[in-house]
Amino acid sequence: MDRRNFTKFALSGLAFSFLSDSMGRAALPETGPELMGPEPVTPASVPTVPATPRAVAQQPYAALLERARAALDNHAHHFELRDRLAIVDFDAPSKNPRMHIVDLIGGQTSSYLVSHGRGSDPAHSGWLHSFSNEFNSLASSSGAFKTGDMYFGQHGRSMRLIGLDAQNSNAESRAIVVHGADYVSEDHVAAWGKCGRSEGCFAVAPHIVPQVLGLLGPGRMLYADKIGNG
Repeated sequence: MDRRNFTKFALSGLAFSFLSDSMGRAALPETGPELMGPEPVTPASVPTVPATPRAVAQQPYAALLERARAALDNHAHHFELRDRLAIVDFDAPSKNPRMHIVDLIGGQTSSYLVSHGRGSDPAHSGWLHSFSNEFNSLASSSGAFKTGDMYFGQHGRSMRLIGLDAQNSNAESRAIVVHGADYVSEDHVAAWGKCGRSEGCFAVAPHIVPQVLGLLGPGRMLYADKIGNG
């Protein structure tokens, strides 16, 4: 074989070898221990709560929302769902929509009328005056709750709540839940200037129950408190 043919043959062989090697590598999976090595192990952690959206940062309940976000971090091991939460601003009177379900990612907020317990407002003024975790107090409790199972009870479709703090630890045993009630409605407020009182439950208007329970669902936080002087 002369030098010219040998060189031509050698180059062709080299090109074929390179092409075959490239095709072989392209046929291999893109990932796998052969190429990537063992997957890095990510330490178990709970995602942080997104920053407060601008849409809610200037709302009257913004301070309560920040307290709720801190509670969400404090109770992080209880929550896998951290996209939305509900806050109940008991600084506001019962005639105002004071349950706010906040989308922590998009910033949208849905607000609803909600009751407080008769033990928290013995004179039925329309304002919550005190909290209690005691049995038979008929009062509202403050703090962080985890939304639990949905069920059908004497008030129709309802949702259980699990108290996560010392001041609401009896919530399950006291049957503190989210449910519908006719005394929590725009018509009732128009007639009486305030909502009726529950026995400590977070009662909302019956026609609102599907929306509230749909937005919350089991496994999210409901946070209730009164942090102002009203």
